[in-house]
Amino acid sequence: MLSDPKAAQLSDNVPIDTIWSILDAANELGDAHTVEACRRAIDANLRGDAAVEADLAAIAAFFA
Repeated sequence: MLSDPKAAQLSDNVPIDTIWSILDAANELGDAHTVEACRRAIDANLRGDAAVEADLAAIAAFFA
C-alpha cells in the first residue's frame, strides 16, 4: 500500500497504482480474467465511481 495518504485509491486496500501494475503483470502472463477486472476497476475510477467488489476480489486474488 502506498504511504501517501493522498494517493488515489479504489478501496481501502487496493491503490490505483497497484492495479495498473497488476494489469501490466496480468497482461504479460496472459491472465485475461484479471486483465478485464483491472480494466473495469480503472475505468470505474476514471469515471469517479467505485469499483465492483467482485473485480477487486479478482485483482486481489492475482497474488494468491
